[in-house]
Amino acid sequence: QVQLVESGGGLVQPGGSLRLSCAASGFTFNGYAMGWLRPAPRKQRELVVSIHGGVQTTYADSVKGRFTVSRDNAKNAMYLQMNSLKPEDTAVYYCNRPPPGDYWGQGTQVTVSS
Repeated sequence: QVQLVESGGGLVQPGGSLRLSCAASGFTFNGYAMGWLRPAPRKQRELVVSIHGGVQTTYADSVKGRFTVSRDNAKNAMYLQMNSLKPEDTAVYYCNRPPPGDYWGQGTQVTVSS
């Protein structure tokens, strides 16, 4: 069974940094694109960033230049390095394997506040 477990969230001041981790199991990790999502207006989740089985990445305009996604296929893990954090980045961040499977982790809370 597919499992995705996020970690690394917390409270950080504006301008600070966090690194989120997603531990995946139950499938051939290197064979799938993955993504980080968060709640957003007018949609269930905003796609923050996606990363293919290799190193191809796509970033939302709102985080481009501040967030960096990476993955370690040998460890079945995906990471999100978040720098220059803003209060509007405050959200629960979810690890996701896109449809047709559409699997989700439980989410990890990121709070950006003075």
